[in-house]
Amino acid sequence: MRWEYRNTVLVLCTAAFFATMVARLVISPVVPEIESEFGTSAGMIGLALTGMWAAYALSQFPSGILADRYGERSVILAAVSVTAVASVALALSPSLATFGLFAVALGAGAGLHYVVATTLLTRIFSNTGRAIGLHVAGSPIAGLSAPVLAAAVAARYGWRAAILLGAAAAIPVGLLFAWRVRETEPQHPERPLREGFEPETLVELLSRPAIAYTTVLAVISAFVWQATASFLPAFLIAHHGYSTALAGALFSLYFVAHGICAPTIGGFSDRFGRDPTLAATLATGIVAYPVLVAGSSLPVVAGAVALAGVAMSWSAPLQDRYIVRLSEDETNRGFGLVRTVYMLLGALGSVVTGTLADLAGWGVAYGALGLLLALAVGSLALVRLRGLSL
Repeated sequence: MRWEYRNTVLVLCTAAFFATMVARLVISPVVPEIESEFGTSAGMIGLALTGMWAAYALSQFPSGILADRYGERSVILAAVSVTAVASVALALSPSLATFGLFAVALGAGAGLHYVVATTLLTRIFSNTGRAIGLHVAGSPIAGLSAPVLAAAVAARYGWRAAILLGAAAAIPVGLLFAWRVRETEPQHPERPLREGFEPETLVELLSRPAIAYTTVLAVISAFVWQATASFLPAFLIAHHGYSTALAGALFSLYFVAHGICAPTIGGFSDRFGRDPTLAATLATGIVAYPVLVAGSSLPVVAGAVALAGVAMSWSAPLQDRYIVRLSEDETNRGFGLVRTVYMLLGALGSVVTGTLADLAGWGVAYGALGLLLALAVGSLALVRLRGLSL
């Protein structure tokens, strides 16, 4: 088979997503070393990381507006370039204040990538679910490799060298992207940037019934994803009494399952339909989370962890659900807006789940995640049975 140009774009967009994710994930394993050097607390480092992830979520929306004005290629290159520069700046931070500032810059720069790359791929691929699924795979691959590599580098060379791994990933990807990806025509080069931020237009888009319903599904899915990514090792240690090493190994299994299944689920979405695939994917979690709580043996719990990885591979069918409901004229701006909204609301998964675990125990906290997914799947079934145009 002849290699097509669009496959080059897909590979390099996925590599760019991987690089921007690596730059953020290498920080967590070296938090104790950063605390020690700056003489600060975990809470203060946590505040800096919260700022980074909030900036990542908030920059999704303007990224689409910038792409409409300047073209997707330019915005993706800006995302990778800012990621590289901010990673170097983080590694050279002389104080906690500058570290926090550069962490926010890193989040904002990295956040420019995903929406723009997704809309570019859906424009050049007819099998949009598969393309989105392959693109999404850049995240779990980074989640599996970056923390391990960062810990190894930090043990030998210190935390600053570990954070430089973000730049080491971003620089070659940026150079390859600039070399191999052609210029993309902006959709609205004449449109003033301020027009994209008009409140009336944004409210109208979010209030459309199909967009509003999809956003509810996305918030539930992102909430469960955030709760799983934040606390799965802690849950395994506290609820099942596993060692830190075993909990870490099972967490890696989660990312492996997630990374393998994301492209496959995207292909299923193209073949069997978005909503049936989304419902089946989320329904896997209805089984996974109760079994995680009630499982009495390591093989059973490991199987539930893998099923949770499958359930959290919902991105392709759910995001494609947005894309087909937005006109070509509003895809960049609209998808950026809804992604900012559902990411910010979904981020509550960490604080709500953690608080519920403190008040009622980890069994209740993780069991509730299964109930949320059951609510989403039930609503999809109701929409289909009643033939609603949502």
